[in-house]
Order: sequence, then structure tokens, then C-alpha cells
Amino acid sequence: MRRSESPGRAVLRRALGGQRRRIVIGSVLRAGHQGGEAAVPVLIGLAIDQGVAAGDLGALLRWLVVLAVVYVVLSFSYRFGARAGERASEEAAHDLRADIVRRVLHPGGGAEAGRLPGALAGIATEDAKRVGALAAAVPSAVAVFTGLAAGASVLLWISVPLGLVVLAGTPALLWLGHLLSRPLERRSATEQDRAARASGVAADLVAGLRVLKGIGAEAAALERYRATSRDSLAATMRAARAEALQNGVVLALTGCLIAVVGLSGGRLAAEGEISLGRLVSAVGLALFLIGPMQALAWVNASFAQARASAARIAEVLAAPPAVAAGGVRLPEEIRGGLRLRGVDHAGLRGIDLDVAPGELLGVAATDPADATALLRCLNRQADPGGGTVELDGVPLRDLDPGDLRAAILVAAHDADLFEGTLHGNVGAAAPEGADLRRAMTAAAADEVARALPHEDDTVIAERGRSLSGGQRQRVALARALAADRPVLVVHDPTTAVDTVTEARIAAGIRELRRGRTTIMVTTSPALLTVADRVALLDGGRIVETGTHAALVRRNAAYRGTVLA
Repeated sequence: MRRSESPGRAVLRRALGGQRRRIVIGSVLRAGHQGGEAAVPVLIGLAIDQGVAAGDLGALLRWLVVLAVVYVVLSFSYRFGARAGERASEEAAHDLRADIVRRVLHPGGGAEAGRLPGALAGIATEDAKRVGALAAAVPSAVAVFTGLAAGASVLLWISVPLGLVVLAGTPALLWLGHLLSRPLERRSATEQDRAARASGVAADLVAGLRVLKGIGAEAAALERYRATSRDSLAATMRAARAEALQNGVVLALTGCLIAVVGLSGGRLAAEGEISLGRLVSAVGLALFLIGPMQALAWVNASFAQARASAARIAEVLAAPPAVAAGGVRLPEEIRGGLRLRGVDHAGLRGIDLDVAPGELLGVAATDPADATALLRCLNRQADPGGGTVELDGVPLRDLDPGDLRAAILVAAHDADLFEGTLHGNVGAAAPEGADLRRAMTAAAADEVARALPHEDDTVIAERGRSLSGGQRQRVALARALAADRPVLVVHDPTTAVDTVTEARIAAGIRELRRGRTTIMVTTSPALLTVADRVALLDGGRIVETGTHAALVRRNAAYRGTVLA
């Protein structure tokens, strides 16, 4: 990025630069179209002077043929110029969406900080669309200036005073349009921000609809969305008023300019200084100028909206990662040994814990917040404020987050499913050629498949809403098992299943993950029973380790957490 260049301007430059060829083609064709449009009144004037007024039928026919050819050229130049501009617009918006999604999905995270998922979706759709529209606005801008230049030149040829009126009035209108675009840019930024906020709240409410209905909080949720929607509507109305003011003022003054041109041309014709044909040409050009001036108002508005949206996109792309990328690479063969030394993060205080390669470890936390903090450290969503977490002797903070995720998979309790087939969800992260049936059997997801109309080829809804809570949990666990990572960490994977199924899943995890490091962060007795060892996380510290049976006998805090 250039040192003096703002982030938003860099986004605009990158969006336009990637479509330079199409923009140039569209600009040339649209400029040719505007030049041809300006030539039409001139050709009509010549036909009147040399054909009608002179009584020369041959000259009249010649100019009519020329007009017909010009109209054919106009048709093709506008068609292909507009197509090139629209293609550039869509391609630029697509590239921006890809950049935003790439940044959001970056293993280092950080782009989602302080933003609701719906807000990010708004930036990736509406803001990207507005910036992409600039690729279509540039050819239009070139066409506008070509049309104005051609119209002024012809008017100078017809009459110097008429040409000077246009040459003097056009820069004034351009300057006024630029001034009026500034409040539109500010209000457009606010409009997009409020719209993204409303979209985020709506997505949040839809995601928690079942919970809201369960606790009877529909009225409060509706009022929350209504307030957010009102803010969005108010911002949209302010932006619309600014755009209407800009367009209205520019078009009103354009009408005044055209009226001056028409009246001046009429006076010159009445005084005999210009011919009837040239008067017709002058009036035709005055009417022609309405088109470029209207397009000019749209171009100004598009540039203002694009600048505001580009600044919002730049904020996402430039968001600092939640964790920095390290330069150390893991060895080809990962044994899966984990070591935590003096780890401080959120509620965790000086945690020391060793996990042997291939061990099946249970972690029971008396405080769910401590369990979440531990998962964030193991997944490197955040680096601990003190102490280290190591994988096979290598500190996680020295690893690239992408390399780490290929070695350690942390399956969150609230992991979402994706719209698609059951088979596609289970195999989303699985190695090529993996046997998904073993993972589905271990997670009891094979029972889910048999209950569906097309078994594992059944298409499930977004976030798995067409499945029950227990079915979603089993499919999500099967996906984590099918990924076959050297280290697997699962968090409360069986809270929504019955005890018989839970016992089956516990046995399945132990059998499938035999010899592979596995950590189960849970308070489920069925899962903790099959663990080689259980660590009790109490008060932010590992206070005791042992088998499930031993901890039940000798630790009251453990009994209260697991057996309550």
C-alpha cells in the first residue's frame, strides 16, 4: 500500500485495477456511443440545411443513410460497452467478496472482533456490491465527459457564445456535484453500518429462535430488532435525502443551463446568425446534454457510496489477527504430546498439565467459563497472558495457526452444521478417501442417517435446523472424528443425547481414537469413565488428577460437578 494512501482508497484501487481491461473496453465503447449521440443532432441539422432547405433529395437521402449507420453503431457500442462495464462490476464485487471471506476465514482470526456475523455478511454483500459498481461507473464517467466535450465542441462550431455557455457551466456543475457528494458519502457510511447492524441482529435472533420461544422472550427480541430496524431506516432516509438533494440540485441547474443554450440559439437564429439546421442542432444538443448530466449525478452518487463502502471493507481486511503467525514448522510425524506450564488466561491461573501422546484425557471443569478459556488456548484462538502451551515440545505461539489447526482440532460444543447432505457435513474436514462410516458409527450418527428419508444423502437445512439437538451433536462429533487429527479436543459432545446413546458414543470415541491423543472437556460420567485419566479444573487450576472412579471417591468438588 502506498504510504499516503488511505485504506479505503487502496480497496478502490485494487477493485478497479483487477478489472482494468474490461473498464478500458467499456470506457472506449461508451465514449464512442456518447460521441455518436452528440453527432445525431448535427447530422439532422445538416440534413435540414443541405436536403430540406436546399430542396436536394439526394443530399437528404445521403444524410439519412449516415444517420442509420450511426444508429447501428450506437446500438452495438452501447450494448457491448454496458456489458463490459457490468461484467467488470460483478467481477470486482466477486473479488472483494472473496478477499473478505478469505480474511474472515484466516486461521489467525480477528476480522470478526466486535462484529455480528450478519454485519460481516452485509459488508461482504452490499458493500462489495457498491464498490464493484464503481467499475461500471468509471466507463459511465468517461462517457459523460466525452458527451460534454463533444456537445461543447459542436456548439462552439455552431456558435462560439453557445459553446462558451456549456464550457463555463459544466465545471461549475461538476464542482457543485462534488460538494454535494460529501454529505452523501458520510450518510452512506452510516446507512451501511446501521443496515449491517440490523442484519446482524436479525441473524442472531433467527439463530436463537428456539431458545427465545422456550423462555418466552419473543416480545423483548422483537422490540430489540424493531429499535435496530428503526435506526437503520432513519439512516437510510438520511442517505436518500442527501442523494435526492444532490440529484435534484444538479438536474435543476442542468435544466437552467440547457434553457440558456436553447434560448440563446433561438435568438441567434431569429437574428439570422445561424441557419435553421444549426438551430435544430443546437436545440437537439441542449436536449442531448440532459443525458450526460443525469449520468453525472449518478456517477457522483456511486463514487460517494463506493468510498464509504470501501472504508468499511478496508476495516475488515486490515483487522489485526487475534494471534500472530509463528515461524516454526511442526515435524512431519506428530506424536500428539501436550504440555501446559503456568498458563494464565481469563479465569485460568497457572495451569500445569501434561498429556501423553495417545492418551485419552478427561477434563472436568467446575466453572464452564474455565473450560471455554482452556479450549481457546488449545485452539490458539487466543494466546495465554502467561505461561506456554506446547505440542510435542513446540510452543503453540511459535506455530502458524493454519499449521496448528491441521494438528489439533477443537470441536466446540455449539459447532454448527452446514446446508448440504449429511455425508458432506461429516466428510467436510476428512482426509481424501477416509472411511466416514467408522466415524459415524463411533458418534452414533449412523442411527441419525437411518432415520432420514435418504440416509446420509439427505440434505439438511442451514445450521442443521432440520435435525434435533441430539442429532446435530452426533453429526458434529462424527465430523470431528472423521477429520482424524493427531490431537482431538471435544467439548461436551453428548449433552443432548440419552444415556444409552451416550454410553455407546463413549465406547466409540475410545475405540476409534485408540493411540491418538484425545481430550474430552466434559462433566459427563459416561465419557469420563472411559478416559485413561481425568483432570479436575477447579478455581482456574488443575487441583487433582486420577481415574474417574478414584476422583468420585476422594474429591467432593468432583462429585458435585460430575454427579450433580
